[in-house]
Amino acid sequence: MNKIDNLYKKIEDVLTEVHKVVIGQEYLINRLLIGLFTDGHILLEGVPGLAKTKTVNTLAKVLDLGFRRVQFTPDLLPSDLIGTMIYNQKSGDFEVKKGPIFANLILADEVNRAPAKVQSALLEAMAEKQITIGEESFQLDPPFLVMATQNPVEQEGTYPLPEAQVDRFMMKIFVDYLDKKSELEMIRKVADLDFKESVKSVLGKNDILEIKKLINGITISDMLERYIVELVFATRNPEEYGLKEEAKYIQFGVSPRAGIAIHKASKALAFFDKRDYVLPEDIKAVVSDVFNHRIILNYEAEADGINTRQIIDAILKKVAIGG
Repeated sequence: MNKIDNLYKKIEDVLTEVHKVVIGQEYLINRLLIGLFTDGHILLEGVPGLAKTKTVNTLAKVLDLGFRRVQFTPDLLPSDLIGTMIYNQKSGDFEVKKGPIFANLILADEVNRAPAKVQSALLEAMAEKQITIGEESFQLDPPFLVMATQNPVEQEGTYPLPEAQVDRFMMKIFVDYLDKKSELEMIRKVADLDFKESVKSVLGKNDILEIKKLINGITISDMLERYIVELVFATRNPEEYGLKEEAKYIQFGVSPRAGIAIHKASKALAFFDKRDYVLPEDIKAVVSDVFNHRIILNYEAEADGINTRQIIDAILKKVAIGG
């Protein structure tokens, strides 16, 4: 077995191990792995009980990486996340006590419950891959990935995430309910009092580094790169693309990070499909996840019951490849 086949086998083993605990949610797991292999932070949104936290927790156990879970609450302080300076009585000096952010994989649970100062500290880590404590800055060990969850149902005690921070997430994944078959399987498995959540680590840092190199080497044609640009510009100037009805609902189009994210994510999908080139279908498959938190709709859209998914579907129908 050559090196590439060995890596594919390890990815299959990751999926096998995760599914020992998590029933269904193949789409969610796939998108988490895309984030892992392309250095993209992931935002998960869904009602309670859909295994968002469970999936990230289990994936972290399967990966041989440093992992920390932080439960975000309204009284959380920046020092609870990044660490602080403490006084050492023996030496008479102040020392840095590092916080849970100093890990490879961070689960920011219910991220929208923390106040602005905590969000600011998290944003520095996500954007710069570094933390500042006192007058000293510390580089975070690669890979560094934030997987955040938020609950769309509860509004009390929550703080809307700043647009600048939301834009730092490569993708926003809406986690939905299981189908009937998976729901029945989940009930039977979890209701068994003898059920033990036992998984083993199968993928390490070196493996992830090798996979990143392979994904980076996947080719994407000039025509498809231009297609990505057209999709991006259709959100900013919808009328130029014949989207007159949708134009009245869009307040702001997507940022430049959207095109970069689509480029990376489509390469990762091609890699998962064991191809060394990107297809149009790869791009179309990730557009919604990349755009749905970046397109900002106005009040008129809310009044008319229009959501970003409908806008994205219209854009995909109107924008032609190579057109």
